[in-house]
Amino acid sequence: MDPVVVAAVKDRLNAVRADHGVAIPLAVESGSRAWGFPSPDSDYDCRFVYVRRMDDYLTPWPRRDVIETPLEGVFDVVGWDLTKALQLLVKGNAAIVEWLMSPITYAGDPLFRTEFIDLARVIAPRGRIVRHYLHLGRQQFRQHVTAHEEISLKRLFYVLRPAMALRWMRLNPEISLPPMDFRVLVAGADLPPAVVALVADLLERKARTREMGVGTVRPEVLALVEREFNPGNEDEGGGTDEEHHAVAAAFFRRWVRRLDGAV
Repeated sequence: MDPVVVAAVKDRLNAVRADHGVAIPLAVESGSRAWGFPSPDSDYDCRFVYVRRMDDYLTPWPRRDVIETPLEGVFDVVGWDLTKALQLLVKGNAAIVEWLMSPITYAGDPLFRTEFIDLARVIAPRGRIVRHYLHLGRQQFRQHVTAHEEISLKRLFYVLRPAMALRWMRLNPEISLPPMDFRVLVAGADLPPAVVALVADLLERKARTREMGVGTVRPEVLALVEREFNPGNEDEGGGTDEEHHAVAAAFFRRWVRRLDGAV
């Protein structure tokens, strides 16, 4: 993490606060740097959750629920309104889960993040998180593996990451929120030694070069990935949508009131 770039990201967040009149209780890195496999030229993918003034939510004409800053150079800084983040979380979209679990923080309120993670454990149905990674993994697999004899080794990570998340969740059925860091997923995935060695080699190569080239997928890796992308247990677990909506709404109201004076 280049401290100059990090400072520039924080400047963008300050500009968002001033220009849009919002509070930002969570701002994290969400891309390959947070996943644990950056390249020397990886973008800085900052994602943030913002909260508007209370009066801004009391209108029949709500504002757009996304704030985007210019996509320039290595900067990719985008935020979701808390309403959008909660709606997608209840549906099982794992993006907000990854933001909450990111090991790299730019700014925010630690209590907000702690309470949001606690909320996610209640309202993010495990089966829907599994389905998210299944759909993502199958899509990447079809796009980058099935149709080609060779694959960009850089893009291989976009197949391996959801596969490792699914494997980690299968081996840890009592935990609904998988770690974001790829190395942590691999360490807890009980992989064959040959696959562990291959992943370690890929991580080392990706960390030192922009272009990793192409190659064929090793049979043992292909077999492992295909197994994880087979339909799994998609039981949505306890709680109904109505119950989840009520808990999420209470969290929303509490934090809108708390942050209203900070906007």
